[in-house]
Amino acid sequence: MARRPSTAARRRAWRQEVARRLADRHSGVARRQDLIAEGLTHEDIRAEVDRGVWHRAGCHTLCISGTKPHGEGVLWWALWESGPRAVLDGSSSLVASGLQHWQAPLTHVSVPRNATVRSLPGVRHHVLRDPGPAILVGLRRTKTDVALIRAAQWERTDRAAATLVAMTVQQRIVSTSALMDRWGRTRRCARRQLLDAVIRDVCDGSQSINELDVVAACRDHGIPPPSRQSTRILDAGRVYLDLFWDDYGVHGEIQGAHHQWGLHGVDDAVRGNALAIRQRDLVSLQIPVLGWRLDPTVFLEQIASALRRGGWAG
Repeated sequence: MARRPSTAARRRAWRQEVARRLADRHSGVARRQDLIAEGLTHEDIRAEVDRGVWHRAGCHTLCISGTKPHGEGVLWWALWESGPRAVLDGSSSLVASGLQHWQAPLTHVSVPRNATVRSLPGVRHHVLRDPGPAILVGLRRTKTDVALIRAAQWERTDRAAATLVAMTVQQRIVSTSALMDRWGRTRRCARRQLLDAVIRDVCDGSQSINELDVVAACRDHGIPPPSRQSTRILDAGRVYLDLFWDDYGVHGEIQGAHHQWGLHGVDDAVRGNALAIRQRDLVSLQIPVLGWRLDPTVFLEQIASALRRGGWAG
């Protein structure tokens, strides 16, 4: 006859099942107060920690699966350890909303000014007068339009900021109308000049690079302006340019932001242009809008190189 489990063994199995159910919702972590609300006692929690089955990850967080938070569990941990009024912000909010293929070295959390927070490894706390509108279901986070504009200011480089804007819009994490509306109401902003151009490039290509931009840049760098330009209007209303230097056998095509996944297309275009310049016949250059915004000099130098190969003496 099978021996009946002891009372202690049954309770141990029960509390592990409760914890597993909670952890499944939070990528392997559980909050202490949620375990208590399910009927566990502090002694139950201490017993599992002492046995090495669960691991403490702060004052409020327990790792039920593994020894430390991972994946989305890091976001839950950062929120729980930052207090009840904390919200994910910046790129962390965007990731929580579904942004893919974005790796951030820090988790961004915003709290109101009168909140008390303690330093957490790998977490950057932003103390704000008003964290702004938030989504309070699931992972608490700022709304995507607010989060994106903040994230673009908090990124370390202009390139990262532009990449994040492009990827978020391309993946439809935020609508172009919501982003343009929020940007129009943004008063104080780091990188304002860059972000104004990038946001308009990504959201409204018809307001993107035009003939005057290209001609002026060429003249400023001592490069002959295109002998002719043709404007193409697409169904979405975006306007892009074909540029022709007929006397030198050079053609340039300005690619709208929708051609690229983030800024990956920029590096591809630079490499492709370098190969095209070596050709003997018509040279066709690709000029991504976002690449032009970040560093037009790279593409102006490639235009000049192509023209010289076509016979320009400049």
